[in-house]
Amino acid sequence: MKSCAIRVGLISDTHGLLRPEALAALRGSDFIVHAGDVGDASILEHLSALAPVTAVRGNNDHGAWAARLPDTDRLLAGGMRILVLHDLAALDDAATRIDVVVSGHSHRAKTERRADVLYVNPGSAGPRRFWLPISVGMLTIDAGGVTSELFLLDHSRAPERNTVLRRGN
Repeated sequence: MKSCAIRVGLISDTHGLLRPEALAALRGSDFIVHAGDVGDASILEHLSALAPVTAVRGNNDHGAWAARLPDTDRLLAGGMRILVLHDLAALDDAATRIDVVVSGHSHRAKTERRADVLYVNPGSAGPRRFWLPISVGMLTIDAGGVTSELFLLDHSRAPERNTVLRRGN
């Protein structure tokens, strides 16, 4: 029996700006995770037109729409347990039985494996901060487990020229 891979699009720190390049990179996702600092409820509406969205509140998310977002959330996709929070520093050491942790806040795209847990920060897809790149990520879940890719979204390039920054497996 042939199994299909599940694609989970990762985005964070949009701060009210949803770039067309980010939407293009996330197209084809089965689920989308927004790791906080959304900036505006319309961002989540646009993302939900692509796939179901799991989103958490970031330290810059304020107002009635943001109050409805949890500080942390969980998603089960393809048998993988995904924990979402904005600031990795707020991760409770007691959080157990997690396969993937998705966070934002630092604006620095990074993926690493610690013990049996994959940690992914898709970086910032919103306004450029300092010299940091604009990026999003993708988890691919299949019979072999979960892999992550981080994509550079240089707004001066067409989306098809996205560059894989790092791959973890």
